This record gives sequence, structure tokens and C-alpha cells, in this order.
Amino acid sequence: MLRTLLIGTLLHAKHLSRSPFEIALALVIPLVQATLAVYLFRAGDEPHRLLEAAVGAGLMGIWSSVLTGSGGAIQRQRWHGTLEMIMLAPRHPVLMILPITAASAVTGTYSLLATLLWGRLIYRIPLDFRHPVAFLVAAVVCVVGLSMFGLLMASTFVLLRNANALANPLEYPIWLLSGMLVPIATLPSWTVPIAAVLPTTWGARALREATSGGPVWPSAGVCLAISAVCLVLGALFLVSFERRARAAGTLALS
Repeated sequence: MLRTLLIGTLLHAKHLSRSPFEIALALVIPLVQATLAVYLFRAGDEPHRLLEAAVGAGLMGIWSSVLTGSGGAIQRQRWHGTLEMIMLAPRHPVLMILPITAASAVTGTYSLLATLLWGRLIYRIPLDFRHPVAFLVAAVVCVVGLSMFGLLMASTFVLLRNANALANPLEYPIWLLSGMLVPIATLPSWTVPIAAVLPTTWGARALREATSGGPVWPSAGVCLAISAVCLVLGALFLVSFERRARAAGTLALS
């Protein structure tokens, strides 16, 4: 099973690296978001949080990559006529779809590296992480959380041909609710329960704590726990959506 996931992730990562759209998305958006974040925090009353702003902008880039990459990959499988082969493979559907979202998250880590380097080289932001080792671990945990959450989102693309119309508007609300750039405390109180169930919230918090010097491991643990829930739900949804798609005739081999 692990070998299937690793090989599938590598395969889809190579596939994404051949897409001009994905390359342009990965190259341009993180730098634009990092620039906006730096000027936003410089204009405010907390210029000392520029490093956190760069990290938050990088997470925004990873989330954008996961959301558009995983959903687009499912759609491309349908357009290429291979989605049916994936769903009919003698493996659980989650083992076929999870590498796609994992590859999107792994390739999206460039966003985090790009925003940090951009902030360091252009804006002279010191990369002074209070817990550098914990930061690396938190980054891995965050990528895992985004992969699992992306799997949960991508499962809808098996059933809905135009599910991107539902997923795309979620890009900005998710990073806003997750506190990737704006603190959750500044948001309305009714958003707190929503933010609490998102793995992106706890992944972003773990990275922020590793940057500023807070407790990293509780947030990382919660992120992994919610990620496991997303994995289970994604697996259940994939099976359910596959059966519904067969019954509705939205898969060509149904």
C-alpha cells in the first residue's frame, strides 16, 4: 500500500511538472501573495511579524495548489478517459486518488520555499525561526493535512463533472478561516467552530508557533487527528460517489 502511494505520488508530481498552467500557477501566485502580505504587515502596527506573513503566504500558495491541482487532476483523468480505469482498479479508490492530492501538496511546498526566499532576498526579512527543527516537522504535518483535506474535496469530482464550480470559491474562505495570514481572533465569533474542524487551521498554527516560539506539538497533533478523519471520510465518500456515479451513468464504463 505504501509503495502504491509513493509511486503514485511521484508519477502525478511528474505529471504536474509537465503542465504549463501548474508551473505558472506555482511560480507567480506565491510571489504575488508574499508581496501583498509583506506590504500589508508593513503598513500595519506589527511589522515584526513579517516572517509569519511570509510563512502564511506560503501556506496560501500550498492550499491553492492542492485545491486547483487535485480537482483539476480528477477532471483531467475524466477528460483523458482514465478516470474509469482508476475507479475500476483492483484497489480501494482512495489509494488511486490520494496520490493525486499528495502530489499537489508536495509540489505546492515550492510556494513556502519561494515566499521565504522572496522575503529574504527582496525585503531582507530575517529567517529567524525560534524552533527550526519543529518548523520542518510542522511543515510536513501541514502538507499531510492539506493532502487529506484535498482528498476529501477531490472526492466530489468523481460524481460532479462541474464540481470545480463548488471548490474554487472555497479557496479564499478556507485560508481566511484557517488563520494563514489574518489571525482567527480578528474574525467573527461564529467562524471559530468552523475553523476548529479544519486541518489547515491547526497546520497553520503549528507553523506559526514554530516561527514565533510557541507550543508546536499540540497543534501538530490535532492537525494529524483531523487529517485522519478527512482520510476516512474521503475513503467513504469515494466509494459512495463511485456507486452513485455508476447508477447515474456519469462514468463512461458504468
